[in-house]
Amino acid sequence: MKFAIPLAEGVLCAHFGHCQQFAIIETEDGQLKDKELHTPPPHEPGVLPNWLAELGVSVVIAGGMGRRALDLFSEKGIQVTVGAPSSPPEGLVEQYLKGTLIAGQNICDH
Repeated sequence: MKFAIPLAEGVLCAHFGHCQQFAIIETEDGQLKDKELHTPPPHEPGVLPNWLAELGVSVVIAGGMGRRALDLFSEKGIQVTVGAPSSPPEGLVEQYLKGTLIAGQNICDH
């Protein structure tokens, strides 16, 4: 499984489309396997869902995300969890895998 977490200064960035980079974390058998940092392409509608799909991402953990992006990820078969706290990406993925990730309200629901 591959996870994508938008980052700003090493922790989850609250605004998905305006992050500095993405942590792409690969897991295997419920354990963290690999982590890469990627600089996203320029933010335009529809670009990030396509780009992350090409990277093989199956789950996105975000703070907030617009309705159009949520719909595009759904079309690509990528699961999205919004309302996650600003924490380091490894901890967010570990919590997700354990079923203990507490996600709140989508802070960017428009």
